[in-house]
Amino acid sequence: MPSAEQRAAVEAFVRTIQSRVLPDTVDSWPAAELAEMRQLGADRWNIPTKFGGDGLAGPELLQLYRQLSRGSLLLTFILTQRNAACQRIISSTNVALAEELLPRLARSELFATVGISHLTTSRQHLSTPPVQVVHDASSESYVLNGTVPWASAVTAADVVVTGGTLPDGTQLLAAIPTVRTGMEVQAPVSLLGMSASHTASILLHDVRIAADEILHGPVERVMSQGAGGGAGSLGTTAVALGSAEGYLERFEQEITSRPGLQQYLQPLQQEALNLGHDFSAAIAADQPTPELAPEVLRQRANSLVMRVSQAWLASTKGAGYVSGHAAEQAVRESLFFLVWSCPQPVLEGNLRELSCSGA
Repeated sequence: MPSAEQRAAVEAFVRTIQSRVLPDTVDSWPAAELAEMRQLGADRWNIPTKFGGDGLAGPELLQLYRQLSRGSLLLTFILTQRNAACQRIISSTNVALAEELLPRLARSELFATVGISHLTTSRQHLSTPPVQVVHDASSESYVLNGTVPWASAVTAADVVVTGGTLPDGTQLLAAIPTVRTGMEVQAPVSLLGMSASHTASILLHDVRIAADEILHGPVERVMSQGAGGGAGSLGTTAVALGSAEGYLERFEQEITSRPGLQQYLQPLQQEALNLGHDFSAAIAADQPTPELAPEVLRQRANSLVMRVSQAWLASTKGAGYVSGHAAEQAVRESLFFLVWSCPQPVLEGNLRELSCSGA
């Protein structure tokens, strides 16, 4: 469990970050802020103690994501992508690879990220898998070709956890150095928000991986193997909820001199309190009730974070509509939750609310 000192240090960091508006362009990268996070020990949080980490349990890590995202969605998102890569390594039966990579990740000597959306939610409608894998029996290796459509923080990564599909429909997941021959990291794309996350696609041209680089598979539905949150998991809800809470704090600051707007703050605060209570209950429960199912909480968090950011923007009047204002950036960032790790039930929940089509 995080110590009181750890939580206090994270809270101090959150307050510091809330006072800044981080640049949000493909030409920017939050190197200084990420270094500050490492000083907090964030790179050790989810690494088991036997590999030099803190070995925090899932609920503890989720609450830290929630706390951290009150300060910055961008920084928390980058950390989740790094930790997702670590989690796939941790849950693998490839002990030798874990022993090689995890201590270095805990010491911040390596940076890892994931490129796995094409195995969960992205481009699932295509008849041809985005990344195709062929087994080379002569060398007991595998050859990957295709495109990893989304990999965030990839320009800073030393290792990418990604995978693809074999002709028989099975899939594998591997930890691949970004300097591997045939891996072409494309230029980061300019996004509606979170451009500074350096999200890019990766072209794979006959990228060869050895059997000892495989983390999971080949198996059917490789992303269901091992531990770790998948698409629409409580991890994404923690970040959405924390972001909403951070926006609420700054919305409250905005209207301190405008008593007539106070009436609009309290209902949103109460909704956030209720959602926070249900979120904590869900991560503590062995078998959450249907009302606390991950997709239900995620859709509630999506709705809240978007409405809070827009309420904050409205309260700023014209000032908040100027590019670079914190409220303007919050509105753009909040829309990220409509597309980040959204399985079909979450997508449909979003669309029902947006279209006012009911249940």
